[in-house]
Amino acid sequence: MRTIPAGEFKAKCLAIMEEVQTRGETVVITKRGKPVVRVTPLEDSATAIAAQDSIFGFMRGKGVIVGDIVTSEHTDEEWERMFEEKFADL
Repeated sequence: MRTIPAGEFKAKCLAIMEEVQTRGETVVITKRGKPVVRVTPLEDSATAIAAQDSIFGFMRGKGVIVGDIVTSEHTDEEWERMFEEKFADL
């Protein structure tokens, strides 16, 4: 990640934007030595924004499946018995 002062960015804005787009490298703009703005390629920004805004898939990659998720540990007869016991009073 490259860091440049705001004055240099102002003078070379279009060239720096082209460089960010072609290389895919982020550039941080500083003012008086402190980071103020980050210029990133649009593809990375658009993907990050879409991922933040979407409620679908935001937990992708966070969980792990352990064991068999298709077959049950109970037989059909056991499920029927548990169902009958649970809802017999209703």
